[in-house]
Amino acid sequence: MASGLENNTWWCCNGTDLATTVDSPATFGRDKHEINTFYFYETEQFTLLWTLFALIVLGNSAVLAALLYTNKGRKSRMNFFIMQLALADLSVGLISVLTDIIWRITVAWNAGNAACKFIRFLQAVVTYSSTYVLVALSIDRYDAITRPMRFSGSWHRARVLVALAWFFSVLFSLPIVLLYHETPVQGRLQCWIDFPEAWQWQLYMTLVAFTLFVIPALIITACYTVIVITIWRQGRQMQGPPPAGSTKN
Repeated sequence: MASGLENNTWWCCNGTDLATTVDSPATFGRDKHEINTFYFYETEQFTLLWTLFALIVLGNSAVLAALLYTNKGRKSRMNFFIMQLALADLSVGLISVLTDIIWRITVAWNAGNAACKFIRFLQAVVTYSSTYVLVALSIDRYDAITRPMRFSGSWHRARVLVALAWFFSVLFSLPIVLLYHETPVQGRLQCWIDFPEAWQWQLYMTLVAFTLFVIPALIITACYTVIVITIWRQGRQMQGPPPAGSTKN
């Protein structure tokens, strides 16, 4: 099961839309019709994408099947979060990776402007959800370890955390609907973002990096750092003071 932080952001930039189009400072200010959009390393790209798709779908399907089989007659909060994470990661494979493969086969965007906005929005939502469900799991474990006496362990809290993860995923993905549109590029229709200025690209990519990587990574790191410190301190307390006479004279 792939972690949300490891999933590629297929939707965030035009660099993943076409094999040789890269939104880098070198391409800022250039007319999009001047950018070479023909394939380089086509075989390698398809091999990587199909391998990634197979691993995501088979791996997460196996996790879901195992959880459904082992959860018969009993429920576990941890299994609930793992199942939600597997569903989010599976959605990344089916929505993000698969549509990217289809697009590379057709080269041109043939689904229309409405589908351009909707599919790109879905790609963003599932990518964010894969990350933020992992954040929700970290917060739940933090609360369980650091405040065990006040931790209710209720299913309501778990569902609220997962619902918040999906809420923020949808919220952070809404700008995609406005930014992406169908536009002709070298005689072919593409689902594209047009930012005429370099600073607009830099701002966009910075916001994506912070909401998708930096903020979740900081929250997860903080949660598990406190968890490790708490477990270490509790272990020291359980050991108690050394027995009398055990110290060297």
